[in-house]
Amino acid sequence: MTSIGLDVPKNVTCEQVLDVRHWTDALFSFRLSRPASFRFRSGEFVMLGLMVDGRPLLRAYSVASPAWDDGLDFYSIIAPNGPLTSRLQRISPGDEVLLGKKPTGTLVLDALTPAKRLYLFSTGTGVAPFASLLREPETYEKFDEVVLTHTCRAVADLAYSEMLVDGLKDDPLVGDTAPGAVRYYATVTREEYARTGRITDLIVNRKLFDDLDLPALDREHDRVMICGSAAMLADTKALVEAAGLVEGSNAQPGDFVIERAFAG
Repeated sequence: MTSIGLDVPKNVTCEQVLDVRHWTDALFSFRLSRPASFRFRSGEFVMLGLMVDGRPLLRAYSVASPAWDDGLDFYSIIAPNGPLTSRLQRISPGDEVLLGKKPTGTLVLDALTPAKRLYLFSTGTGVAPFASLLREPETYEKFDEVVLTHTCRAVADLAYSEMLVDGLKDDPLVGDTAPGAVRYYATVTREEYARTGRITDLIVNRKLFDDLDLPALDREHDRVMICGSAAMLADTKALVEAAGLVEGSNAQPGDFVIERAFAG
């Protein structure tokens, strides 16, 4: 068991690791205890980390569990030379992790106006905030249909999102509504799979919409959230704006939002 010690900064709390699961050699998820005072909106991120050489080493991580959950879930890539993830990958139940006290972010329902359909475009660990939103009852109060796209390099990298979507039927709060509302569209870019290609290409060539028997993006009916690599964010944002959607924020709700918080 690893204990952080007494020199914890005032802007963080020290939380216990409750569970760890390694999905591949480069991807893992973990669950932390949740302080009674910790409040957040589903889809937000928070600073997370460890004490290294007597100082806090913190990175932004989207909370992958919904706001109503008693614990806090996270999903992380392992960067071989990453100052934090190279250490964080070795945590086990009973260890301690630093948790920031001020969650924030734009991938929240408050930043979007209501519509018929919500698209959640994600690549890699960018699916984490959508894991939170898919288990949030308000998502299904605001939208009739939710389309989750998840693009990864390898088929094995889809295991987390497959588990997430499959588990919705057993969710205590959205188990009755989510399975009928969520449509899951996974693609792979570097291996053979049922669907291959970058999500941006599949939007441009309309394969995404044809496969799901849906019309192209339309501002009247569609809202969009985007989370992934910097390049994916920029390219997908451009496509969404070309379809006429307007970016929203916490202060001014709109048609789409993006997140720029990364772990490393």
